[in-house]
Amino acid sequence: MFRFKQFTVHQERTAMKVGTDGVLLGAWADLEHAGTILDIGTGTGVIALMAAQRNPQASVDALEIDTEACEEARENVEASPWKERIRVFGCALQEFKPEQGYDCIVCNPPFFVRSTQTPDYHRTLARHCETLSHQELAEHAARLLNPEGCFCTILPVAEAGQLTEYARHAGLFPKRITYVHPTPEKAPKRILTTYVKQEGTPEEEHLVVELSRHHYSEAYTALTKEFYLYLSTQPSKRHENRSCIRNRHGRNEYRFRICGPRRTILGGRKHRHEQTRRLQ
Repeated sequence: MFRFKQFTVHQERTAMKVGTDGVLLGAWADLEHAGTILDIGTGTGVIALMAAQRNPQASVDALEIDTEACEEARENVEASPWKERIRVFGCALQEFKPEQGYDCIVCNPPFFVRSTQTPDYHRTLARHCETLSHQELAEHAARLLNPEGCFCTILPVAEAGQLTEYARHAGLFPKRITYVHPTPEKAPKRILTTYVKQEGTPEEEHLVVELSRHHYSEAYTALTKEFYLYLSTQPSKRHENRSCIRNRHGRNEYRFRICGPRRTILGGRKHRHEQTRRLQ
C-alpha cells in the first residue's frame, strides 16, 4: 500500500508498483486544461488518480490489459474522492475504440525490448514491449489524440529517442522535453516528453531528483509536493556525520555517528550489528 496526500494506492496484486517514473509523469504532464484524459497502461491507477486530483474538471479514462492489475486499479479508483470521474477499461490499446478523442494522453510504458524475460507473466507484461511496441504506442496515441491535444511519456534516454522517431512518423512532434538526472553529477536516466500534432522547436529543461541520498532538490519537491506525504529538502544528518576509513581489504568502510544499532557499509552492502555504539 502506498499513501499519498489525497488518496491511497493498493498494489498487492499489480506487478509494477508505484515508482518514481509514474509519479514524475503524473505530476509533470501537461493536463491542467484538458477536458478528457487517457492513461495507457494504468497499472495501479496511480497516474489516473493524480490526473483527477490535478484537474478537477476532467474526465479520466484508464486502460489496463492485465486482469488483476485492472481489478486493483478499479478498487483504488472506487476508494478515491474522484470515482465519479475515472473509468477503468480492461482491454488492449489496439482494441480500444472510444466514442471521442482525448485532450491529453499519458503513458509510462514498458521499455524492455528483446531482453530476457522474467518467469512472472504479469511482470513481463508490465515491463516488456511484448503486447505493445513503441511504434504501436505512437500510432495509437496519434489516433486517439484530439487535434490540439498532447501525448506525455517517460522513458529511459535511448528508448525515448526511439519513440520520438516513431512519433514523428505518426505525425506527433516533441513540444517539451525534460531530462531527469538522479543527482547533479549524473547523466540523465529518464526523459519526459510532451508530443503534439504541430511541428516546432521543443522547449528543453533539466530536472535533478536528489542532491544527495534522500535530500531532494527544490525543483523535484515543488513538482511532487501535492502528492507525497513527506520529502526532505535538508541533507541527511546521517550523511553529514560519518567517517570513512579503508578496511584491511582495501575497501571503503563508512561509520555513522548515530545512536542505535551501528551500521557499517562495506562496498555498498549494509551490515547490521546488534550492539549499540557511538563512534568517538
